[in-house]
Amino acid sequence: MPSCRGDETREGEDFKSKTLFRMDSLHMESGTVHGDTHLPSRDTKDWYVILQLAFQSIGIVYGDIGTSPLYVYSSTFTDGVKDNDDILGVLSLIFYTITLIPLFKYVFIVLKANDNGDGGTFALYSLICRYAKVGLIPSQQAEDRDVSNFRLELPTSRSLKRASKLKSKMEKSNFVKFFLLFATMLGTSMVIGDGVLTPCISVLSAVNGIKEATDSMTEDKIVWISVAILVCLFMVQRFGTDKVGYSFAPIICVWFALIGGIGVYNFIKFDPTVVKAINPKYIIDYFTRNKKQAWISLGGVVLAITGTEALFADVGHFTVRSIQVSMCTVTYPALILAYTGQASFFRKHHEDFHDLFFKSIPHGLYWPMFVVAVLASIIASQAMISGTFSIIQQSLSLGCFPRVKIVHTSTKHEGQVYIPEVNYLLMLACVGVTIGFRTTTKIGNAYGIAVVFVMTLTSSFMVLVMIMIWKTHILLVISYVVVIGSIELLYLSSVLYKFDQGGYLPLAFALVLMVIMYIWNNVYRRKYYYELDNKISPEMVKELATSTNINRIPGLAIFYSELVHGIPPIFKHYMENVPALHSALIFVSIKSLPISKVPMEERFLFRRVDPSDLYVFRCVVRYGYTDVRFEEEPFERLLVERLKEFIREGMMMIPTLTPSNGDTVSVELQEGSIYSENENADTTRIEEGRRCQEDVDKDIEKVDRAALAGIVHLIGETEVIAEKGSGFGKKVLINTFYNILKRNLRQTDKVFDIPHKRLLKVGMIYEL
Repeated sequence: MPSCRGDETREGEDFKSKTLFRMDSLHMESGTVHGDTHLPSRDTKDWYVILQLAFQSIGIVYGDIGTSPLYVYSSTFTDGVKDNDDILGVLSLIFYTITLIPLFKYVFIVLKANDNGDGGTFALYSLICRYAKVGLIPSQQAEDRDVSNFRLELPTSRSLKRASKLKSKMEKSNFVKFFLLFATMLGTSMVIGDGVLTPCISVLSAVNGIKEATDSMTEDKIVWISVAILVCLFMVQRFGTDKVGYSFAPIICVWFALIGGIGVYNFIKFDPTVVKAINPKYIIDYFTRNKKQAWISLGGVVLAITGTEALFADVGHFTVRSIQVSMCTVTYPALILAYTGQASFFRKHHEDFHDLFFKSIPHGLYWPMFVVAVLASIIASQAMISGTFSIIQQSLSLGCFPRVKIVHTSTKHEGQVYIPEVNYLLMLACVGVTIGFRTTTKIGNAYGIAVVFVMTLTSSFMVLVMIMIWKTHILLVISYVVVIGSIELLYLSSVLYKFDQGGYLPLAFALVLMVIMYIWNNVYRRKYYYELDNKISPEMVKELATSTNINRIPGLAIFYSELVHGIPPIFKHYMENVPALHSALIFVSIKSLPISKVPMEERFLFRRVDPSDLYVFRCVVRYGYTDVRFEEEPFERLLVERLKEFIREGMMMIPTLTPSNGDTVSVELQEGSIYSENENADTTRIEEGRRCQEDVDKDIEKVDRAALAGIVHLIGETEVIAEKGSGFGKKVLINTFYNILKRNLRQTDKVFDIPHKRLLKVGMIYEL
């Protein structure tokens, strides 16, 4: 009689006339998950929930762009006003820039390119990687496409041929694959640079306002007060943003109400004719009068849209609709009113260009406005710091960043993380920039480059998404590139002009981070390919496990590896030096998918290693780049429970034939029946069902006994060196830089949070 175990198949020739299909355990496991039953999109929630989320998003998303009125005019008119109509030209620039970039581009186009609700550079990269095979790690499996979140809703259109052609070219080009990864790393580095510069310019601008209250406040005192606030801000990060996160919204709402209200007051009192700036003719006149100087001043105007990338990056905490509502009803009107009011005041007070924001505040509102401005600047800084942590978490999950400790600070809100090492480095960088640059004008020069670089990169990725995934009409794609692309490139050229006036700073930050990320990712890929080329065959596993020199000892061993396709070579090294094998062994491969989240019921994929009486299993544990790792219920308990579920589900598959090539061919049990030549053989069916149940009970009992005897975690601690005959560059890359990074960062067991008493490290040298 056939058994439930593949190696015990004795019969099956009777089924030769049936149409059979190959079915391994990983396929069976993925096929049992009902991906289509996952929760509906959050956009289907009622308006009450959407309005709640819209209110909460005001405090988290808009802190940065909301505090821009503190420094935009002073950064644009660094040498004062030469012509009164120049103010109208700059106001018109601000109006159309805010309308076209944050409102039109991000709110109505880019937000739709979210990855199952999550946004940011990595979301766009993951969308492209899922549609086209442009990832550099060969860990893709057919089963990955069975994950519900992995699937893309692709429209059908006449643009299919163009999309397929572009996809084919990208998949065949190694240059494109490396360039996409490089661009993603560059965008990540620039956003981290934002995380340094936003706290500096926001806090310094707000504290600067105290000069209006007292003449004794010198520049040195302002700088040191700002440093003290920044240090306090970074010191409280370890408590988590959820402790204060949702108290931000009322403060930012008050801020928007104040700047909007003061804007209306100044507009009515000083010069209502600035409404003429809605005519783009004033932009042309501004450039005609000032020529090169007008082009240079764009570096100040672009600061009006700082923090726009946060609209996209933070969409995962809310919904597309809620951010659209909050932007259109609160943020956009308040900003337009604020800039219009400042322009009205400025037209009558040219001498106040250095501190225009605080000079334009009515006298009785100064102190309330100062307090709210400081609070708003702290909130803007908090949002960018939290965003930096999230982006580094995403980079880490895709093998693009060295190992660091990820602390999830909230059980209520997803994505709120804290990274101790990065937090202290950011703090030192912020303090250094504030002390070194001292003024918002110089920091603004640096800030502009980081802002525009990320926006331009997002636009480039969006073009690929439009053509390949959305199948957008080519005329619309061209219109997008001409309008949005030309504006962003114009701003980029302007901010690069100020390279020697502080613009080098974000590029220096990005260069350092890019070098670190490149070194880590390069060796990470080399290690993966080494393990793939030297993986252990199933025959060798069987030979090692059945060797007379090997003793089976009670317990369950979990062997961690990043190799998805096979068993890593370090296992053979372990067996040669420790001639003992636990009664049950699970090879766990930790894998990151190019999606934001993997539902828990779809996370584990198992395969049994033959012969089945060895009780050796392979398991692929799949995570998205925003998933919490090893912090649900104890990982080992979850792993054992899922293994037992997999064994039970094995009753649904009965191997019936082993062809000459060694592949196991299986027939599926449906509704309790086995399809055979003799469908009326009830006795045979009942007997086989009983044997299957006995095998399953025996296997589960074996796993339970092994787990009760003790669970041991085995981690491969590999040392990597350049192989003999390697070039000088490769030796420096691997032997020097990579190993310096590795020695000074978290060890694997600390990242995985494995109990030390049940941890065994296995060392091995890889010659790459």
